[in-house]
Amino acid sequence: MQRVLLFLFAVLAAVALAAPTPRKHHSGHIGTFSAQARGRKGATRNPLKTMERAYRKYNWSITFITPSGQTFTLGNPDSNGADPAPAPAPPAPATSAAATSSANNQDAASLTRTTTAAPAATTSAAAGASEQENGEVSATPEPNESEYLSPVSIGGQTLNLDFDTGSADLWVFSTSLSSSSIGQHAAFDPSKSSTWEDYPGASWQIMYGDGSGASGTVGFDVVEVGGATASRQAVEIATKVSSSFVSDVNNDGLLGLGFSKINTIEPQPQKTFFESVLPKLDQPVFTADLEDDAAGTYEFGRVDTTKYTGMLHVTPVDSSNGFWEFASTAYSIGGTTYQNSGASTAIADTGTSLLLVDDNVAQAFYAQVQGSQLSRTAGGYVYPCSAQVPDFGVQIGSSGFIATIPGSDITFAEVGQGTCFGGVQGNGGGGIQIFGDVLLKQYFAVFNGGNESFGIAAKSAQVNTKA
Repeated sequence: MQRVLLFLFAVLAAVALAAPTPRKHHSGHIGTFSAQARGRKGATRNPLKTMERAYRKYNWSITFITPSGQTFTLGNPDSNGADPAPAPAPPAPATSAAATSSANNQDAASLTRTTTAAPAATTSAAAGASEQENGEVSATPEPNESEYLSPVSIGGQTLNLDFDTGSADLWVFSTSLSSSSIGQHAAFDPSKSSTWEDYPGASWQIMYGDGSGASGTVGFDVVEVGGATASRQAVEIATKVSSSFVSDVNNDGLLGLGFSKINTIEPQPQKTFFESVLPKLDQPVFTADLEDDAAGTYEFGRVDTTKYTGMLHVTPVDSSNGFWEFASTAYSIGGTTYQNSGASTAIADTGTSLLLVDDNVAQAFYAQVQGSQLSRTAGGYVYPCSAQVPDFGVQIGSSGFIATIPGSDITFAEVGQGTCFGGVQGNGGGGIQIFGDVLLKQYFAVFNGGNESFGIAAKSAQVNTKA
């Protein structure tokens, strides 16, 4: 009887986590709203730039080290021009011919990353929401999902922003930048907004380990996403941007959906857009339904049960570091599950394209891919495009659920001459695993700001348009 009662309690607890709490309607009720994320036409996926962007975001710097002690920064070929470099021999349980040859190669390179500590967390200030609404916005990827972009109106001016659950800043290109920096970007002009309000003395700055970044001034304006409006939302105006942002021509900025304790505004951090509208949503949630090479949607204020099938696998998140962070202590290769002792915690990050796992996990996986190698110029593991790639999965927190990517969907891009770059890569001891779009696009994802939880479920067949 005691076992039955314990089991029943566990089931009820899971249901409580999974079910968002309905809210009482107030005046100006938003309800639900959605936003589409559009992709870039004609863009191609660049694995090296994708890896560099992920590393910059988390202040990781990357160096290849040969057994002879030579070092090479990310993207630099070695002195004799040999590329790709063989992958390091993986630990048990996985083995492969590629791994064996790697272990015997005197010039086999290893990949290490040094990590710069993130800035200390700070307390967020309130930013008002004008009315209560819910809705949906479309999320359309660039080719091969290098990132998903969504239209956002700020003071009546529309920009395409990257919705990013791994950060908490809403920053945009502005007319304060030089014309060469603006280039093909849409740039926000505060002087053309009748609702713009300066935040005197406030500033923001995002700096990465490689010296790149963006910075500027701050104000408040009406921000509208998919029909939902925050009447006095903090908007960060870029007055300086590094070349890496300038070259990303279709992305006009970022809308952070992490927790505001990592917002970079000084002297007082501000709420994210989601935190601003959350009190007036029907349910304190947003969902991400991203697709393969097709438009997906972000929906705020409800969990659309027609978009998924089966059980919603939910885990509590630890928001103390500002992320949607949870444990992930197991992984699977080809349907066999292994424990990852000493595993780093994981975060669900829609702003990162790749799935970055602990190095021992990446090594074990690629040991099962015939011909896999570590490419210095591509910035990670590559393999023959003709190789048989096994399914790969990672555990989602305390739910015990292993979220699996079919082997056919793991290839991120072809890098020439029949060589493919994997969407699963190592984190080089960065201390955190990043569950990005390579994984998230496979599932219907739920971010619950009410009980601070994250959940995923299998997509419904009728809405899963993946080829």
